[in-house]
Amino acid sequence: MKKWPKVALGEIAPIVRRPIEIELAESYPELGIRSFGKGTFHKPAVSGADVGSKRLFQIEPGDLVFSNVFAWEGAIAVAGPDDSGRFGSHRFITCVVDSERANATFLKFYLTASREGRAQVLQASPGGAGRNRTLGVEKLGRILVRLPSLTEQEAIVARLDALETRVRQVAEHLDAAEREGQRLLAQRFEEIIRQAPMMAMQDVAPLVRREQTIELDQTYPELGIRSFGKGTFHKAAIAGSALGTKRLFRIEPGDLLFSNVFAWEGGIAVAAQEDTGRFGSHRFISCVPLDDQVSAEFLLYYFLSNDGMHKIGEASPGGAGRNRTLGLEKLMSIEVPVPSKNRQSAFNRLQAKTSALKDKHSAIRAANAALIPATLERIFADVD
Repeated sequence: MKKWPKVALGEIAPIVRRPIEIELAESYPELGIRSFGKGTFHKPAVSGADVGSKRLFQIEPGDLVFSNVFAWEGAIAVAGPDDSGRFGSHRFITCVVDSERANATFLKFYLTASREGRAQVLQASPGGAGRNRTLGVEKLGRILVRLPSLTEQEAIVARLDALETRVRQVAEHLDAAEREGQRLLAQRFEEIIRQAPMMAMQDVAPLVRREQTIELDQTYPELGIRSFGKGTFHKAAIAGSALGTKRLFRIEPGDLLFSNVFAWEGGIAVAAQEDTGRFGSHRFISCVPLDDQVSAEFLLYYFLSNDGMHKIGEASPGGAGRNRTLGLEKLMSIEVPVPSKNRQSAFNRLQAKTSALKDKHSAIRAANAALIPATLERIFADVD
């Protein structure tokens, strides 16, 4: 078993602050840190006049930088050459690593990807539930790092850098394949609907309400609809005695569902078999496509397209922000393309293949994302 000494982070990477004097006529490009160890990003420059009483600090390449509010979820990075000349607010903690004892990238990997390092950063970030946790400056300095020789650190970093490059390349390949798949799907859809007749929703997928009689001693599992076309999700069951005057409507597999308050941002889905036995409030609009006219999957694709979303937006009047409600009569009057059922079926099969490919890609991405943490765990497993 390897013997790596534990060293306090403050001993090998002390905090260094470089406050700057704000000039009203100057501009200050700021730096951001992505969570989960995903590096830095560049924010737009802010003018000195807009900085106001906010304090800014210079960040230098090689700094080990922490977001004090998101460090617990891996918002820790090493500033690179491209980050030169950028600034961070008081919420950024910059540490200058002693290059004769430690490698900044090794420290970043340890703190963001090893179980032991993540646990210590979390412990040093007290706070309430959710995201209300703040990394304490003194606690940060007391975090103990398992520190091999500098030569070993550099060898580990080289290995992890090579692995990180492969992980990124795989992700880029999957992204490119999915973009091409979506492009071909959209192209095929346009070909199918080009000469198709347009028909009102009320004639091809009328509204259906299945109001449920509420029993006080029964429970009713509800269904939710994610925005941006991301499908349904299951809510906890609610007791009949807790419903009060709330009305519930039964949802059946194959229903084309609209959230009347979020349809304009893609709160539209098709109920799946696993949604059987669930209920929606009066804010859910259930439409049942007529079998001889159109399929729910085909309509869903249309409504999530640019043309379909435009029509949903027009049918959802309201104020700024999210206060927009889809009107029933306006939805029923929307005209949708209705090509032959054979052409719809062929398109739906293509959709299903594309969706299955995305599912496979998701599994690959999950395994890919676990490579670096798993490698670090193996590295540190044999260390005392």
